[in-house]
Amino acid sequence: MAEEKNVVVNVDNLVAGYLPGVNILNGCNLIAREGELIGIIGPNGAGKSTLLKAIFGQSKVREGAVYLNGENITGLKADKLVERGVGYVPQNNNVFPSLTIEENLQMGVYQKPEKYDEGLELVTSLFSELGARLKQRAGSLSGGERQMVAMGRALMMNPSVLLLDEPSAGLSPVRQDEAFLRVSDINKAGVTTIMVEQNARRCLQICDRGYVLDQGKDAVTGSGRDLLNDPKVIELYLGSLGA
Repeated sequence: MAEEKNVVVNVDNLVAGYLPGVNILNGCNLIAREGELIGIIGPNGAGKSTLLKAIFGQSKVREGAVYLNGENITGLKADKLVERGVGYVPQNNNVFPSLTIEENLQMGVYQKPEKYDEGLELVTSLFSELGARLKQRAGSLSGGERQMVAMGRALMMNPSVLLLDEPSAGLSPVRQDEAFLRVSDINKAGVTTIMVEQNARRCLQICDRGYVLDQGKDAVTGSGRDLLNDPKVIELYLGSLGA
């Protein structure tokens, strides 16, 4: 029997939201083991992005806890989480358009600038195009290229886990496929990855395990393949999500 890998992220019965008295997450659970690619799907308003923000200290956790390698990190500020090995790529406004690609990547190691060369080596091994265009302003890039820069910046500190909020959002079908390939490459490089994605079918095709969120709870969980073939998931979620 194969040895079970270490749990990197453990979300335990999380209740969280933004406004007083209004909860978006209502007892949500998630486990991500070392090296896994976890996909989070579900209808609009289910709490998918809120879950990532709760892990990254961007939404108020009212009950439950978030653990990173067994350490309680609930509510820690972003800079402390980055220090501990958590990278986060938001869906919108995820690059500094007035800065060059190089300057965006430098922002990824502002806490430890001495790690720049090491981080750049990792990022350019995954995104070779960026290495040849370091002096180009991020504002002149296409949506897909900006997504590469955003992922690259989050990888500069060589995180143990990467949180991705809808990496294919707003991209053309061809660029969406490229984005999913990039996510797979990052994961294969050894980074545990938790991805929220509206393109449910494509997400489940590449993830090791998936979570279907509904009304702030993990309604269904299983391997990506199992969820793709689950009649209930097909009827309730895949029919309207990224068919």
